Amino acid sequence: MAGRTWHSLPEYEALRALMESGTTSKAALRLGLSQSAISRSISSLEARLGRILFERDGGRLRPTFEATQLNRRLDPLFEALDRIDGPIEPTQETLRLTAPPTYAHRFLVGHIATFLQANPHFFISLEVNSSEDVIRRVQEDRSDLGVSGIDLTRQGVKLTPYRQSAAACAMPKDHDLAQLDTIHPTHLHNQPLIALSRRHSRRAQLEKVLTNSRSVPRIVAEASTSFAAVDLAQTGLGVTVINPFPVVHYRSDDVVFRKFESPIEYRTYFVTSDNKPTPAIARAFIRHLRLHTVRMQLTEPT
Repeated sequence: MAGRTWHSLPEYEALRALMESGTTSKAALRLGLSQSAISRSISSLEARLGRILFERDGGRLRPTFEATQLNRRLDPLFEALDRIDGPIEPTQETLRLTAPPTYAHRFLVGHIATFLQANPHFFISLEVNSSEDVIRRVQEDRSDLGVSGIDLTRQGVKLTPYRQSAAACAMPKDHDLAQLDTIHPTHLHNQPLIALSRRHSRRAQLEKVLTNSRSVPRIVAEASTSFAAVDLAQTGLGVTVINPFPVVHYRSDDVVFRKFESPIEYRTYFVTSDNKPTPAIARAFIRHLRLHTVRMQLTEPT
């Protein structure tokens, strides 16, 4: 019938393989095809849809927004094929998940619980590590999925943006600075400050901002996580400058968060392998997080 939409599974398989591997050679190896066969499938799909799906960037193919959207819509198809091709007897799928303490201890545990309640046939193994170790575990195939707040690019690892946030000041509700809508670096001059420990790259960023503004706060304590820094601020010990995600969701009842006017920005990423397909259970958990992460002050989805 004229005008009827038709679909080609080989084209969709080529799209997904190229999305997840990044090169036609890796996609071809994954599907057991030639590179020219991959290129022909992509060209045919682009011609049928009337859209550009990939752009060349320094020898690597970068998916366009249209390709990303189409690939996401194909998830149910490939998950259905996995169920058809999989074992007849149900098996328990395991997600090896890793994250630093700020994300793991309060934020992820709640989402893990609701995810497993909705998917009782799944199992999650959560490892709590430093941000650097999160990247390393995925790189070494010891974890399927990581959540990290550092932009640390390594070979074999793919970072997918999840949230972005402006830097925030946290302080008790009765603090003098709480009356302001935005805190500028000069407002912190001579103020008691709770800083992140020096192993954090954000510590050096903050010190540079303060130095450029000739603002010299009095550092009264250090903390290794945003949650600990905010907890110290809540006692009245001082002000702290942190990434508000996800701590703002758990501390907004007893602590005030105000935007800190500076070039400091934070991004939270999903960390997956760039050398193999992302497991269906990892994709399902990513969708669960995107769907169920509530709106929060000073942070938004990407």
